[in-house]
Amino acid sequence: MVGLARVIVLLMATLVVAILWQVVSRYALGSPSVWTEELARFVLIWVGILGAAYAFHEHSHLAIDLWGERLSAARRHRLAKGQSITVMLFALLAMVIGGGRLVLITWSLQQYSPALNIPMALVYAVLPISGLLILLIGAHQLMHALPTDKERHP
Repeated sequence: MVGLARVIVLLMATLVVAILWQVVSRYALGSPSVWTEELARFVLIWVGILGAAYAFHEHSHLAIDLWGERLSAARRHRLAKGQSITVMLFALLAMVIGGGRLVLITWSLQQYSPALNIPMALVYAVLPISGLLILLIGAHQLMHALPTDKERHP
């Protein structure tokens, strides 16, 4: 996931540069740039949604861990598996299928952004991309998180 982290860092750097240029052009030059606000908005969308896949990989996603500390190791393992499966189910249904449909609809309607004039389908493409990443990460986690003999027979 080093590659994903680098993509997110590159997007964050792009976001900082776009916002910095927006501020400079507005206050120092007196003529605000029209494209930087839109670029910053689209990059922020990509950072947030790709960041969700990265957080899932790093096990730093939101999870209910009120009961986890009180459970045995085997039950804690089953709870973690259940959480991963739930996240994967959401990624499949909402992000891959729903996001994929959104991309296809905006592509077929030929919707373009007003300032950058790029297809909105490219902006929305982060949904199925991130969803597929979450599914791959989750499958890897489930396959490599097999319980030990001690966890199987407490």
